[in-house]
Amino acid sequence: MEMRRFLLMGLLLTSVGMSAQAPVEKGLRSIDRPSAEAVVKFLASDELQGREAGFHGSRLASEYVAAMLRWMGVKPLGEDYFQPFDAYRRERQKRGQLEVHPDSIARLKGEVHQRLSMRNVLGMIPGERTDEYVIVGAHFDHLGIDPVLDGDRIYNGADDNASGVSAVLQIARAFVVSGRKPLRNVVFAFWDGEEKGLLGSRYFVQECPFIGQVRGYLNFDMIGRNHLPDRPRHVVYFYTEAHSAFGQWLKEDIDRYGLRLDPDYRPWDNPVGGSDNGSFARVGVPIIWYHTDGHPDYHQPSDHADRLNWDKVVEITKASFLSVWKLANEERY
Repeated sequence: MEMRRFLLMGLLLTSVGMSAQAPVEKGLRSIDRPSAEAVVKFLASDELQGREAGFHGSRLASEYVAAMLRWMGVKPLGEDYFQPFDAYRRERQKRGQLEVHPDSIARLKGEVHQRLSMRNVLGMIPGERTDEYVIVGAHFDHLGIDPVLDGDRIYNGADDNASGVSAVLQIARAFVVSGRKPLRNVVFAFWDGEEKGLLGSRYFVQECPFIGQVRGYLNFDMIGRNHLPDRPRHVVYFYTEAHSAFGQWLKEDIDRYGLRLDPDYRPWDNPVGGSDNGSFARVGVPIIWYHTDGHPDYHQPSDHADRLNWDKVVEITKASFLSVWKLANEERY
């Protein structure tokens, strides 16, 4: 009788342990190659004309991303999924960068100027703590078309950054599939205008009423290529140096879940450069940034989907889901 009770207690404890892990593991299992390929191959298709910010291809990409969030059951952050904004600059012969700050816009409106209309796509899964947020983001725009190129004229941007968009969408679905409400609100952000100067993320940070309540931001920008051919599992893992837990998380998850990655850990005291992570680091938000370095097809019409390492995309997406899960649910970091 005692042996039977002991065995039953062992089974009960095992089942309790499994159920405690079930939500994150359910989410992890939902991340796969077919989903990554479907997103990247659509966004990097010629029909989207290189997704240049302010033009038809980028707008179509934003419609696609919003439709995917709607299909998953991820609610919009605001009244709808779109955060429209305009960027201004001087007439082209005078040169100058596009601006989204109200003071710069007011000045530019006083002279001959250009105006470009763009929009971010923003979804959110509400958390238990309604006053705390984490954000995971990637830019969906690219360089468009050069009509005077000889040959391929479309900058498809499969790695830059359709690969990152696929990761954010899969993470959103993984949170839904997990069935568990996170501790903090989780915002899924898709930035427009990154290639023109981080415009979408800059505008978001500038206008965000809860920016002081954002506990962390995770960024993707190019996660599908092999910068080092002899190291197909190579990934660069930037993170805010003051948050050493970020580095420890990835090491633990690689061991625990058998992730096939060989990270180059790069803690950074002030990670303001490189991509949309900079917009958040500048206002003091801790960041994590997954990246796989440059390659010969970077910002070239040859950045096509058939050149991506799909296993790498999937493994990085799994690792980053686990990172976002911790950002959303750990009490302290």
